[in-house]
Amino acid sequence: MTDEQKNREKALTDIGNEQNAEREAKLKAAAEARAARAAAKEKAEAEAAEAALAEPPKPPSPKQPELDALVALLKEQINDSVIEDAYVNELNSDMPTIIVNHTYWREAAQLLKEHEGLQFNYLRNVSGVDYETHMEVVYHLVSLASKREAAVKVKTDRKEAAVYSVTPIWATANWNEREIYDLLGINFPGHPDMRRIMMPDEWVGHPLRKDYEPLDSEV
Repeated sequence: MTDEQKNREKALTDIGNEQNAEREAKLKAAAEARAARAAAKEKAEAEAAEAALAEPPKPPSPKQPELDALVALLKEQINDSVIEDAYVNELNSDMPTIIVNHTYWREAAQLLKEHEGLQFNYLRNVSGVDYETHMEVVYHLVSLASKREAAVKVKTDRKEAAVYSVTPIWATANWNEREIYDLLGINFPGHPDMRRIMMPDEWVGHPLRKDYEPLDSEV
């Protein structure tokens, strides 16, 4: 190997090392930023909780009985562990909101739609959220008969994010689930056509994940 070839090979190696170092620095900075946001969020929640303790208790929401009945029915019909949490969302017109254990989501969805006392037969919207510690899928349900509404949240981990598809139950979930899969990387087992809907099939990664880094920084 000539000196010129050796110099060229060394230059290419140096460039590769610089690129790797730059990428590692970006990953470290992103991790530190996520940790800082999580710490700030935890601090804000703690301060809010402390402030709430100093305030007089609020009267119960008029929709609290509706929420209580919904939780009781799901536990009675499915399992005591079906509900991870339940609350009235004051910021969304006192929306009854439940967090369903992903293990029971398929059964719960069927019950929510078909039970005579619920009849949530219209799925208005499905959205996905990256909380950095976990992923979450949110379903907004409406009963066309009673005009009642409810929000259902299902959590999943980030590494192997998966939530049972409800497309066989509410057909309107079809494209919403595909969009969430495409942009957040949450898989929906049972979906009839689980593939990207916005990005090309060969696209690497999921653009709405908070740790997403495009291969081309110019894109």
